[in-house]
Amino acid sequence: MDRPTLIALLYQLADDELVIGHRDSEWLGLAPHIEEDVAFSSIAQDEVGHANLYYHLLEELGEGRADDLAFLRPAAARRNAVLLERPNGPGSYLDRPEFDWGYTIARRLAYDLFDQIRLEVLAGSSHAPLAQAAARIRREERYHLIHHTTWFRRLAHGTDESRRRLAAGVARAWPDVGGLFSLGEVVPGPLFPATAEEMVDRWTAAMRPLFAEVGFDWPGSPVPGGFTGPDGRRGQHTPDLDGLLETMGEVYRIAPGAAW
Repeated sequence: MDRPTLIALLYQLADDELVIGHRDSEWLGLAPHIEEDVAFSSIAQDEVGHANLYYHLLEELGEGRADDLAFLRPAAARRNAVLLERPNGPGSYLDRPEFDWGYTIARRLAYDLFDQIRLEVLAGSSHAPLAQAAARIRREERYHLIHHTTWFRRLAHGTDESRRRLAAGVARAWPDVGGLFSLGEVVPGPLFPATAEEMVDRWTAAMRPLFAEVGFDWPGSPVPGGFTGPDGRRGQHTPDLDGLLETMGEVYRIAPGAAW
């Protein structure tokens, strides 16, 4: 077994899911309507649950307690993609939360499609516990992808204002999309049987027709290793992640024996 690749891969999976789950949770009470408030809260819980599963696989490999891995590691040790740590908009949850639903949907769609493809790859992993976990998670994530694809179409075909805001969200998210496909320390092989280029091709083949369907210009396919900005897969992050970790770990630092 390629242990370094397995550990690196699990950190990417766990950190991606925990960080996006936290950003999703910040929409609690702020989503466009009450049904979406409930739906987004449920999606946030799913993502945190997936992160919990991945952190426990790391615990079984001797990396430390799952809760410590989730809440106590500094930003430089995190392997989530930078796209996922960006704030939902100006302000904060408790102080002037001027969040951006168009950006949130654009980011979510880009990530959900990427994650669906990654889970399909992982279902063929040579590490049975990971392949089995991916098969279970894939069923839930499929509904997340459907949900955010529906919202993408809804905003694009809604009012002039909703279409303008979605287009602005796409433009804001796109510079970070390439970072999803960075493999960091993961070496393609039996544990992860796909290259970054193969994943980009599959992602583009699914995403580009959706843009054509709603009449948006294609903003370009991601280029693994060719994006500008920090590479979260290699521990390079924005100051936004420091703030997120400070908030997310506050309760655990006060009561480290608590279960989550």
